[in-house]
Amino acid sequence: MHFRLLRELNIDFMGKRRIAVIGSLTVIGVCLLSMVFRGFNFGLDFTGGTVIEVGYERPVDLAQVRAALEKGDLPRATVQYFGSSRDVLIRLAPEKDEAGSATLSDRVFRLLREATDQKLELRRVEFVGPQVGEELREDGGLAVLFSLIGILIYVALRFEWRFALGAVIALIHDVLFTVGFFSLTQIEFDLPVLAAVLAVIGYSLNDTIVIFDRIRENFRKVRKGEVVDLINLSINQTLSRTIITSGTTLLVLLALFLFGGQSISGFSLALIIGVVVGTYSTIYVATAAVVMMGVSKADLLPVPKEGAELDSLP
Repeated sequence: MHFRLLRELNIDFMGKRRIAVIGSLTVIGVCLLSMVFRGFNFGLDFTGGTVIEVGYERPVDLAQVRAALEKGDLPRATVQYFGSSRDVLIRLAPEKDEAGSATLSDRVFRLLREATDQKLELRRVEFVGPQVGEELREDGGLAVLFSLIGILIYVALRFEWRFALGAVIALIHDVLFTVGFFSLTQIEFDLPVLAAVLAVIGYSLNDTIVIFDRIRENFRKVRKGEVVDLINLSINQTLSRTIITSGTTLLVLLALFLFGGQSISGFSLALIIGVVVGTYSTIYVATAAVVMMGVSKADLLPVPKEGAELDSLP
């Protein structure tokens, strides 16, 4: 019953497109300024360095851990809790020589053990060289760029160039919004977050293609009505599918974010932002861009075959 009501809705989405475009441009502008002036809090994957996870018997004060590291001539170490107040994560800048980096974890563990009477457990040590981190950062940016180019070609071949540009504009909007959020909040940006950004591109494109398919179908089937009216009709007809798909996806992602632990919190948060923004951009960025570029019914009508009239003659 509720799904039938959703299918019968007649919301004027395109009537609010100018307000939505102004809002999107404002938010994207803020995100770009943040990326230029604040940058990102890149994780170990991109910056290089050493990550050491240490487990304590009882809750420990981070100030005590920092004091122990400063006493051992490691003042630039980043110290934070990892899941609970008994688990501590320590991040250190890369050493200039690899031999020093290989023994760094032993040095840190010895300093922490000398500064407390608790029993300590060295749970994890990860090291990434600065050159590897720089390569990962460059390769990640190229992966996003090539995926957008491939999508532009695919949608142009399947639909029409205005639809291709609209889809890519929406995807760029989603990517900038998602990574801009991480720049504004300075939440750590690492490889799982980059993987989530690429997943957001695929999710948002799928949603866009569904609506574009319905628009093409209505352009060919419905003879009366303006372009804006037919696009509104198409969005309303696919609204129940959009709500169900986005809603169930968000439920899973919220469960991952709340109960999945610190290691996948950035990944799940990026996907949550991407799903919400991707659903919005499909309606108010991709389709609005198509309308503003002047698409018409004739652009999606099948091209008549040469000599078709002669074939029908006896």
